[in-house]
Amino acid sequence: MTGHACRIGFFITAALATVCMLSAVSTAAAQEGTIVAWGWNDRGQCNVPAPNSGFLAVAGGGEHSLGLKPDGSIVAWGRNDYGQCNVSAPNSGFVAVAGGGFHSLGLKTDGSIVAWGYDLGPVPAPNSGFVAIAGGRYHSLGLKADGSIVAWGWNGYGQCDVPAPNSGFVGIAAGVSHSLGLKADGSIVAWGWNYYGQCNVPAPNSGFGAVAAGGYHSLGLEADASIVAWGFNDYGQCDVPAPNSDFGAVAASDHHSLGLKADGSIVAWGDNGYGQCNVPAPNTDFVAVAAGYYHSLGLKAFHGDLNCDGVLNFDDINPLLLALSDPAAYTAAFPWCHLLNADCNTDGTINSDDIDAFVEILSGG
Repeated sequence: MTGHACRIGFFITAALATVCMLSAVSTAAAQEGTIVAWGWNDRGQCNVPAPNSGFLAVAGGGEHSLGLKPDGSIVAWGRNDYGQCNVSAPNSGFVAVAGGGFHSLGLKTDGSIVAWGYDLGPVPAPNSGFVAIAGGRYHSLGLKADGSIVAWGWNGYGQCDVPAPNSGFVGIAAGVSHSLGLKADGSIVAWGWNYYGQCNVPAPNSGFGAVAAGGYHSLGLEADASIVAWGFNDYGQCDVPAPNSDFGAVAASDHHSLGLKADGSIVAWGDNGYGQCNVPAPNTDFVAVAAGYYHSLGLKAFHGDLNCDGVLNFDDINPLLLALSDPAAYTAAFPWCHLLNADCNTDGTINSDDIDAFVEILSGG
């Protein structure tokens, strides 16, 4: 253990001695991990069902929204005329969620995909070995563990015809009628409808770490934390606001774009006809971002829940120690969690000052 880690361990040991002297320390109920939704709400897509807490992930469909809970269940709300909010039974064992135009997707722990809502046909066999999912308006994408992409649904513009070689992919995104695949070498492959240039990745096509597909535009997150945008720009959805830096995640919808900053704030730009770019205050503590047609979603941190099981207890201590001493190792060990959960005193930094705050949270203070 490094000297820094030893010091962190000492602080935790001393703080926990205080916890052990408290008369009633057990398990704290989930009070964070909330979803914030804003923009067009004609179908209730911004009305997060109670209890709005303990979410691990969020996704936006056309006019519906989805959230993933720590118990592996999915909560869905909003437009439901095609059953896109009726999660297929059993509603358990999910590890990822995605929304399409009028359908929804869930990835199971066994690597299979469950789809419900507008019928785009069955998931192509074999329905196994998947590690990521994405939903377009009338098509779906699944990323296999072997780095290949499976696509199905409406293929009127070739959005389901993955270009060869179909290998080496590490990320996927689906737009209205185009698709994106992120390669392990940091390049982006785009296919499908290209009327607005949404498949023309700007040069140099390298250094990307994440992708997002809007209705008719595309976004790529560079290794230097800047965003590259291309395609239809009628509402300025490709004009990333300055400073174009410090981004950690991206999302896109029909005519607007979202970027999540390293400090936990969200930047939104493009069409704002329904307020979908007006991030509600306080614009802090966000750990994930998503978008529907004309609404936006942000997931707040669950401070102190370092193993992301939806509760605060002593099981979070070792993950906290790891997050404080080696953030990269923590992210690798808990890829479904968010490092900002370690910011227990909510000051925007992660350091030993968060230990006392963690103890206070754990003790119900």
